[in-house]
Amino acid sequence: MPKVKTATPSQKFIEIQNIKNDVVILKNSGLRAVCIASSVNFELKGSEEQEALIGRFQGFINSLDFPLQILVNSRKLNIDPYLENLKELAKTQENELLHAQTTEYIDFIQKFVELTDIMNKSFYVVIPYNPVGAKEEKFLDKIKLIISPKATTQKLSPEKFDEYKDQLMQRANHIINGLGQVEVKATLLNNQQLIRLFYEFYNPGRA
Repeated sequence: MPKVKTATPSQKFIEIQNIKNDVVILKNSGLRAVCIASSVNFELKGSEEQEALIGRFQGFINSLDFPLQILVNSRKLNIDPYLENLKELAKTQENELLHAQTTEYIDFIQKFVELTDIMNKSFYVVIPYNPVGAKEEKFLDKIKLIISPKATTQKLSPEKFDEYKDQLMQRANHIINGLGQVEVKATLLNNQQLIRLFYEFYNPGRA
């Protein structure tokens, strides 16, 4: 009887091994910290403020001796809960004028949303730490993994994890302080926030 080839679990194609103590552990023993960052309304600043901000950001970038990944996540904003709250407010509104205005406002929002996609943008900074000896997977390595999947996970001892995390947190603090100088507030994501972030990335239909 011919041997039936079973499908490869999708988890094998995900580079994440674990999420622990607010840190993402990759299968090659590399660590990642993720910060969510605020935005700056650059256009509302005067020309001198803009030049100063650009200068500080350039100085911050030049101070780095490791790479960064800046991620912009755009998702269509779900305003259904907001509209439901407005409808409940309209039902309990005793003033006829306010009731009519609320109803007109709800109709306006609904028509506006039908014509325009309202997007919610989130900004993230991914901070890496790759210990010496960690194998970086190249494009061809990932192609080989798809063709012939195999276990490539490198185990990380608790002692090594603590050591690598200390190095990662030093980088993260440098990033947070540097972004603060350009009026960007950055906050490290915790375990629950990291799990939710990656779940939404890998399950966009359910997010």
